[in-house]
Amino acid sequence: MLDKKFSPERQTAFEARFEAQKIAFGPVVFQCVRYAWKRGMLQTLADAGETGLTVGEMAASGRWTEYALKVVLETCLSAGVVFVHGGRYALDKAGFCVLTDSITQINIDFNHDVCYQGLFKLDESLDAEKPIGLKALGEWPTLYQGLSELSEPAKTSWFAFDHYYSDTSFPSIMPDVFATAPRKLMDVGANTGKFSCVALDYNADVELHLVDLPRQLSVAASALETAGVRERAHLHPTDLLDPALALPSGMDVIWMSQFLSCFSEPAIATILERASAALAPQGQLLVMDTFWDRQRYDIASYCLINTSPYFTAMASGNSKIYESGDYVRLAEAAGLKLLTARDGIGYCHSLLRFGRAA
Repeated sequence: MLDKKFSPERQTAFEARFEAQKIAFGPVVFQCVRYAWKRGMLQTLADAGETGLTVGEMAASGRWTEYALKVVLETCLSAGVVFVHGGRYALDKAGFCVLTDSITQINIDFNHDVCYQGLFKLDESLDAEKPIGLKALGEWPTLYQGLSELSEPAKTSWFAFDHYYSDTSFPSIMPDVFATAPRKLMDVGANTGKFSCVALDYNADVELHLVDLPRQLSVAASALETAGVRERAHLHPTDLLDPALALPSGMDVIWMSQFLSCFSEPAIATILERASAALAPQGQLLVMDTFWDRQRYDIASYCLINTSPYFTAMASGNSKIYESGDYVRLAEAAGLKLLTARDGIGYCHSLLRFGRAA
C-alpha cells in the first residue's frame, strides 16, 4: 500500500473537529444540496450572477416557499455551495461544480438513486458480507442479477455511473488490446457490450467471445445487432461465481474491464485461474480497472475509495475497489505474471497486462 494522507499536515484540533462535524451531518448536506440542484435553486442563482438574490426575491417566483429556501440555502451556505453578501445569496465555487460538472452530477445521482436507502443497512451488510441493502431496490442475491430489471431512476443512474468511468477509456486502449495482433479475443464481464462493439469496429478480423450472465448477454446481443457486428461475436452465458464453469479456451487476449471489482478475493482467484487456463500459449490477460492506489490526484482516490461501500451494501456484499497489488498477488497465484502497467487512462483507469508465468 502506498503511503496516503488526506488531511492537511498541520491541521489543528479545532479544524479536525470541524471536519468531523461535516462527517456527522454529511447525509443532511447531501440531501439539501441535491434538492437545491434538482429544484432549480442553484440555476436561478447562477442566472443572477454576482449580484445574487434575496430569499424574498427567489420566493416571489412562486417556485419555492421562503421556509424551503431558508432551510436549503443555509445548509448550502455551510457547505460552500453558495455564499451571502449583503443579505443576497450567490453561487459559490462548489455550487458551480454541482451545477456544471458531469462527474459530480453522476456521482450525486448514483448515490441518491442507487445507494442511499440501502446504505442504511451497511452495518448489517459488513457483518454478513452480503448486500443486505439491496432489498431497497429489489429481491436479488446480488445487484448483477437485477441490473436489467432495475426501476427508474436507479437504472439510468447506475448505467450512467458505470459507463462514465469506462466509456472515457475504451477508445484510447484499442492499440493496447490489439498490440499482439490477437485473432481470438474474449470479453469477460461483457455487460452491455460497449467494449465488444468498439473492439469489433476497430478490428475487422478479430473473433470476439462475450462472457457474462444470460440477462446481460441478451442486452449485449441487442447492442451488437444494432452496431451490425453480431455475426463475429460468440455469446457464452456463464455464472462466473461457479468455479466449475470453465472459460472458452485458446484465447489470444482475454479482456476484463471494471469486472474483477465485482467479486470477493476468493472469487477473483478462481476467475483468474480459469482465465489463465483459457489463454493460448502466448496469450495475455488485460485487466483495466480503477485502482485507488494508482491515482495521480486525491479527488480520484477519494471517489474510488468511497465507492467500495456500494459494493458491500448494494452489489455483492464482499467486493470493493481494490489496490492494484491485490490483483497482482492473485494473478501470480493463478500462474500469471505482470508484464506492464499503464496509468492515466480516461478518468481514472489503469491497465495491467499479464502473461503466463514461465
